[in-house]
Amino acid sequence: MTAKEVLKQYWGYDAFRPMQEEIISAAAEGRDVLAILPTGGGKSVCFQVPAMMKEGVALVITPLIALMKDQVQNLEARGIKALCIHAGMSRFQVDTALNNAAYGDFKFLYLSPERLGTSLFQSYIDILNVSYIVVDEAHCISQWGYDFRPDYLHIGKLRERFDAPVIALTATATPEVAQDIMEKLRFKEKLMLRSSFERPNLNYIVRRCEDKFGQLLGVCQGVKGSGIIYLRSRKKCEEYSAMMKAEGVSVSYYHAGLSNEVRSQRQAAWKKGDIRVMICTNAFGMGIDKPDVRFVVHCDIPESPEAYFQEAGRAGRDGKQSYAVLLWSPDDVRRLHQLDSLSFPSLEYIEDIYHKLHVFFQIPYEQGMGRQLRFDLMEFCKHFKLNQASARNAIIYLQRSEHLSYTEAVDINTQVQIVVDRRALYDIDLPDQRMVPLLELLMRNYTGIFSYPVSIAEDYVAANIGVSVPDLRQLLYRLSLEHVIRYVPGEKSDVITLHHNHLQRGNVDLQPKRYEMLRERSAGRTETIIEYVSETDTCRQAFLLDYFGQKNSDPCGRCDICRGK
Repeated sequence: MTAKEVLKQYWGYDAFRPMQEEIISAAAEGRDVLAILPTGGGKSVCFQVPAMMKEGVALVITPLIALMKDQVQNLEARGIKALCIHAGMSRFQVDTALNNAAYGDFKFLYLSPERLGTSLFQSYIDILNVSYIVVDEAHCISQWGYDFRPDYLHIGKLRERFDAPVIALTATATPEVAQDIMEKLRFKEKLMLRSSFERPNLNYIVRRCEDKFGQLLGVCQGVKGSGIIYLRSRKKCEEYSAMMKAEGVSVSYYHAGLSNEVRSQRQAAWKKGDIRVMICTNAFGMGIDKPDVRFVVHCDIPESPEAYFQEAGRAGRDGKQSYAVLLWSPDDVRRLHQLDSLSFPSLEYIEDIYHKLHVFFQIPYEQGMGRQLRFDLMEFCKHFKLNQASARNAIIYLQRSEHLSYTEAVDINTQVQIVVDRRALYDIDLPDQRMVPLLELLMRNYTGIFSYPVSIAEDYVAANIGVSVPDLRQLLYRLSLEHVIRYVPGEKSDVITLHHNHLQRGNVDLQPKRYEMLRERSAGRTETIIEYVSETDTCRQAFLLDYFGQKNSDPCGRCDICRGK
């Protein structure tokens, strides 16, 4: 099938968006390609279409678990077989998924970058028939980028094992970062295809104000349609949501502190239009394909031009008139500088946090490599009487210097083990008749459930025995009280993966040169975003385009500065 035939059959479209066809053609010819497309530019089609045209499974590396799950569901809804592997899955689940990718007729295997270096993944490398190595959020591989993640450096080594072309994708690469991506991914020839970042339907508005809530209410009441409001504080999300509701706005809030169930429900309600406005932290929005967002409002100055461009770009993906509004006050500038200095605690402090992590989990010297640890930052800081922001930033730097991986808000599945002998199981007098089909389903679907705790998919199990998820949890709890099963309820947790054994004090390489470089880069991005909000003469869109390497753009004629003129 041709690319257009694949697009029509699985996606129902007759034509590609700008640059998609060129990117797909390059990939189909077996060339490495870096695709730089704005948010909403249709990046996923650029690798999904060529992967459907070629034998084998495409490895899709992305750090965003929510995006992974969302894309797998979307592909399955189109009749395309896809899998994902991420933190929070048990070894047995990962092994099963890799086995299916190797021997089943799956077309896509989504996995998080920290999985690439594991011995389990490495053991499957020689039997995986890989069609493409797809690198989403490719700016994460560049130490010059705003979101550098060392786990991405494993991808370059994959090229020694797979003779498969690379499709790298990002929405936010400066020219320097783009060159670094192609070098780190060992491109055979450097090919970068970039779509224009201009958004003719998007109006950039920046307002300096003290009464942010009043301005916010004005936007919600003045602009019809769906909207996103970004705040840095979880508490403020909840407060603003309550205040908006009192003013008659259809609104809800979303942040990483909510349960997976609640977040999924609210996200689905917003996508359907049952909720008009979502007030949220930046935990919301990644990979959400909602084309008719009419406005995105930032109530705090974002930490970088990259983060702002990506989040603001979620408005108006359908090409209709939309607004990206940024509200700020001089206090925000002071807080942003404070945040920037807090982001880089001293190297001595970072080394101390490294050792405290091992003490906290009782890991002696020369041990710990490869261990995955459920991590509660609040508990850790309380134990050692530490400032949470400083400790978190120290852990993030330990990730950047390749000592560990830190994944936040991972959904860890419910685990069940049947502790009664299979034959004796039928002689037990169970207190609730619904327990019989539940146990039969668990035995039929989860290999090894008599030998060790296995992770179960609560939604799937509940639907198949005709109960709600809360009822299922109650049944499992009661079965554990009857000593029929061992039950470990699912939870949301941060996960730390240690990359090497606990080193002696003074023997921790925190890479001072990299530390200084990252600190300078971060300060530069902070100054650029402050310059953006303070600007009184340069067109907002032209300012952003210039930052991303699109020089000498004409004024947009729509932003607050162009209108003021």
